[in-house]
Amino acid sequence: MAITTVLFDFGGVVAEEGFHEGLLAIGRNNNVDPMKFFETVDALISETGYLTGIADESFFWNEVRKRTGIIEDDASLRREILSRFIPRPDMLSHVDRLRQRGIAVAMLSDQTNWLEEIDAETALFSHFDRVFNSYRTHKSKRDATVFRDVCDALGARPEETLFVDDNINHIKRAEAQGLVVIHFTNVRDFEKKLKTFFGHG
Repeated sequence: MAITTVLFDFGGVVAEEGFHEGLLAIGRNNNVDPMKFFETVDALISETGYLTGIADESFFWNEVRKRTGIIEDDASLRREILSRFIPRPDMLSHVDRLRQRGIAVAMLSDQTNWLEEIDAETALFSHFDRVFNSYRTHKSKRDATVFRDVCDALGARPEETLFVDDNINHIKRAEAQGLVVIHFTNVRDFEKKLKTFFGHG
């Protein structure tokens, strides 16, 4: 069945993975085991409700400090993350070419207000027909029903929708909901896989 719609993740796909890499850096800067720090904060961003717009950024960082013992202020912490979310020109070129072919292209991201700040500086959203940000939709990709919700919002059938993400757990949840998937590992591998659907790299 032909693909009519493509959903792209943001961090780790359309852009460099700022959240993971930024948290590892914060851990190192504070003499905390980087992977343990990442795992703790990755859980907290969901537990606090910041990921789904229930809590604000200040509350989130306060909880991070309480749980981990770090003392850096909000501005320093967010800078370590946002500075690493660098858009990938090659990936945005693929997004643009898909749209030119008449394919509906959307971003589906587990993100916060940070995504909108990045868009304000880079015009990122202009490359996409729709942007689904967990901070605004109040549902993250950790909830498998989000994939059907997004397909419904776009008027797309799951079996005609291609989902691209670097997180294997999100990939498994999307596939279980009937979507076609590409597990993103690097740009060149993605181009090879994309070619099987659209005949170009």
